[in-house]
Amino acid sequence: MPRREKVMRMSVELPLWRALTGYRVLTMLYAIGLCATAYDQFVRPWIAIAYYVVLVGWTLATLPRAANAASCTKRFLAADLTIALTGILLTPLADAHHRIVEGGPTLPSIWTAGSVLAFAIKGGWRWAALASTLVAVANLIERGRPARDTVHNVILVWVASIAIGYVVEVARASERTLARALEIEAATRERERLARDIHDSVLQVLAMVQRRGAVIGGEAAELGRMAGEQEVALRTLVSGGLVPVPRVSEDPAEGAVVRAVDEPDDTAGPGGPVDLRSLLAPYACARVSLAEPGAPVFLPAGAARELAAAVGAALDNVRRHAGEDARAWILVEDEPDEVVVTVRDDGPGIPQGRLVQAEGEGRLGVALSIRGRLRDLGGSAELLSTPGQGTEVELKVPKDHEDRRASRGKADKR
Repeated sequence: MPRREKVMRMSVELPLWRALTGYRVLTMLYAIGLCATAYDQFVRPWIAIAYYVVLVGWTLATLPRAANAASCTKRFLAADLTIALTGILLTPLADAHHRIVEGGPTLPSIWTAGSVLAFAIKGGWRWAALASTLVAVANLIERGRPARDTVHNVILVWVASIAIGYVVEVARASERTLARALEIEAATRERERLARDIHDSVLQVLAMVQRRGAVIGGEAAELGRMAGEQEVALRTLVSGGLVPVPRVSEDPAEGAVVRAVDEPDDTAGPGGPVDLRSLLAPYACARVSLAEPGAPVFLPAGAARELAAAVGAALDNVRRHAGEDARAWILVEDEPDEVVVTVRDDGPGIPQGRLVQAEGEGRLGVALSIRGRLRDLGGSAELLSTPGQGTEVELKVPKDHEDRRASRGKADKR
């Protein structure tokens, strides 16, 4: 059956890069506006004009560079900071001395903070500390003395850039942790699915060969013993993990990417509603009675198949633990919001604590073939057993399974 690959992209950096791109354009226009309002006070306005020509050309030409981490290279960061520092150091040559003494803005003004923030987003708080320190030195040289307003601005840029750099580092670590958790969850679901399939096929055959070989004796007994050993080994492998955890692929431009194998894609082929009765009918025989409604019991194809497989697993447990002569009854109830299937037998029942012991030994029939299937369908499986009075397994599947699954898929995309 076709399977679809679910790809989820997670990145808290991408919005920061987009915000930085807009910030650079807006602060460029702001710096030009400041210069225009005080143009008549510049002693060498041609220096300011030449610098703003370079600033506008550089800002607009490098917008793609500041859009993501992959394009924002070290060479670009160095050139960007150099333009900011050059503008600060050119301010005394272009502007009037009294404006500088009074704390007037530098030529790049707050555009400089964009260069420092790029360092913070790209390299974390250490890169931010380096860039903000260079800007602080340039501002002190431009002013000529450590005035209060200059120190205030320097400390503000220094603290803000380091804080943003630290937050980015924490966000990256959180992304990696989340990506790893999602991969482990996806691998666990796939392992359980394969374990159910193996339990319903290979393990059942090996167990039958072991029993028949012991009864026949001779060479068949040796074959049965080997089949038993393989059954134990396979159960151990299933309980320990069949599927290796996939790798986290990390793209700095787009964030962490998690690739996980999703459930079978029923929409790829004929996957309309299926009458559950047609899937349960083959289980009816001389020792298994089937009671069902007179009207069709429709479920989505995938849900119907999984529910029928869970019923089959319950009947296998009856034959294995209650004996070949045990009788079983299957009751199908079509409720308004869910379908309830009950499997009851007249066997000796399950001793207290036996299920926990079986899971510890790697016998996962109830845990995976029954409860695991129902959990994946959004339903539940309840097992009631009284020693000497048989066992009853109640399976419930909601009819809106596909709607819930679609809603969960939309939530994952968001």
